[in-house]
Amino acid sequence: MTIFFLASCHSQTISKKDSMDSKNNPAYSRTDTNKVVLTDEEWKKVLPRDVYWIAREKGTERPWSSKFENFNEIGTYYCAACGNPLFKSDTKFESGCGWPSFYEPISKSSIIYTPDQTHGMNRTEVQCGRCKAHLGHVFDDGPPPTGLRYCINGVVLDFDKAKEAEKNYNQQEQKNK
Repeated sequence: MTIFFLASCHSQTISKKDSMDSKNNPAYSRTDTNKVVLTDEEWKKVLPRDVYWIAREKGTERPWSSKFENFNEIGTYYCAACGNPLFKSDTKFESGCGWPSFYEPISKSSIIYTPDQTHGMNRTEVQCGRCKAHLGHVFDDGPPPTGLRYCINGVVLDFDKAKEAEKNYNQQEQKNK
């Protein structure tokens, strides 16, 4: 049992070349709200290894390794697997846990909550509300106003600065007309 526990707690080293490329992912959209259902084989074809490992295999990046850990730009965080809006930057806070932390999702439908009893712990896993990608966990030790701490793997996050996000959204709306 101890060997299994140690093996399952192993954090994978994330390479910088494994960044999200939404051009190769037909499920990726920041405006589509339809649920995404792909097979594991389909996800493997469209996601970089690091994103696939965390999003689909419920991996965990090493603490303090996320580019978003000490990141303070103003904008929106999206699911790196499907583009679903997840968190606004004004809900991000420094929790000291080693992963980007937020106290509130962008909407009630952006996150799915599932029980997680792995590793002998009782936790609540958070998944993307659109594609069910594993994002991290939520804990009840966060700041006001919610008292929640969404501890999120940065590898499964994309980010757009506020002005860029608005510009991209408006361009997408023009294409859809």
